[in-house]
Amino acid sequence: MKYSIIIVLAMALMILFSACAPVNEADMSAEDLADAGSGDMVMHNEEDLRDIYLAGGCFWGLEEYFSRVTGVVDATVGYANGNTENPTYKEVCYENTGHAETVHVTYDSSMINLTEILKYYFRVVDPTSLNKQGNDVGTQYRSGIYYVNDEDRQVILYALESEAKKHDKELVVEVEPLDGYYLAEDYHQDYLKKNPNGYCHISVDYAYVPLDKPVLKTEGIMIDENKYPKPSDEELKEKLTPLQYDVTQTGETERAFSNEYWDNHEEGIYVDVATGEPLFSSADKYDSGCGWPSFTKPIVPEVVEEFTDTSYNMIRTEVKSRAGDSHLGHVFEDGPKDKGGLRYCINSASIRFIPIDEMEAQGYGYLLED
Repeated sequence: MKYSIIIVLAMALMILFSACAPVNEADMSAEDLADAGSGDMVMHNEEDLRDIYLAGGCFWGLEEYFSRVTGVVDATVGYANGNTENPTYKEVCYENTGHAETVHVTYDSSMINLTEILKYYFRVVDPTSLNKQGNDVGTQYRSGIYYVNDEDRQVILYALESEAKKHDKELVVEVEPLDGYYLAEDYHQDYLKKNPNGYCHISVDYAYVPLDKPVLKTEGIMIDENKYPKPSDEELKEKLTPLQYDVTQTGETERAFSNEYWDNHEEGIYVDVATGEPLFSSADKYDSGCGWPSFTKPIVPEVVEEFTDTSYNMIRTEVKSRAGDSHLGHVFEDGPKDKGGLRYCINSASIRFIPIDEMEAQGYGYLLED
């Protein structure tokens, strides 16, 4: 009996020492390292830790995004660079306190540097949008980079200079020393972890995509209609299959669950099969269960047009492409509430999918983040 007790105690000690042993990152898989973005699995030296404060629209999504970036130790949400102390969320929203919704990012400089942090930042923030990101409008949603170390200023300015070369419009990102940061209320902290279906205006999974890999733009997209002229009817009959022609030109509908893209999960864009004009992004595609490709929104609002459809004794909203006037499908109000509540139900025969790795070669590189 006493030998059994000794064996049990020895096993318990082995487990204890194993749990307390430092993690060797060289032995971790890429997935493990990605999961370690919040610092839960990696031991960090205090002298390697750095801080930067980033504002870019609703702080729920930006916090979740940076918590997934490898090398980020911690991310919290709060209110920065305002003119009152200890503001509440209500005061920031309605009482002109001057604060910006801000994410405090603590990162391990031995794993990621500030330049790389800012590259991740510009992936999901439109630096040309004044006091607006996604659906959020107001000075509290302005974009800003607030630093606590003076040596970071030049790094930030250089990053902004590089970013400015990618845009036709002026950048409106504040660059200021941090002047007060107050933690937001507890329910705001880790909001999207507590509420997985909560509102988020950015693609948080871009945190897992290495900086040398392309990602789709989500902000600041400009699409020139003149680049995508509609072919003549004779050309369309030669270019399109009979089904594609019937759907796009005469308003027919293909069968559910037996079309090309209803269950496609690849990353890329969907363009008008007739003209090539970009219409939808995989970032906005979801499984609605209807049997046709479903999207929460077009890639930008202006590329689709809506018309009242009274066919089949129903009143529906038809969706057509802007440049090609192609029948695409219909839009309904039963989509995900956290994404705006719309469901763009689109015929596969009306669109052509371009994988993200082929977008540059096919002339759609301008829809990729640099």
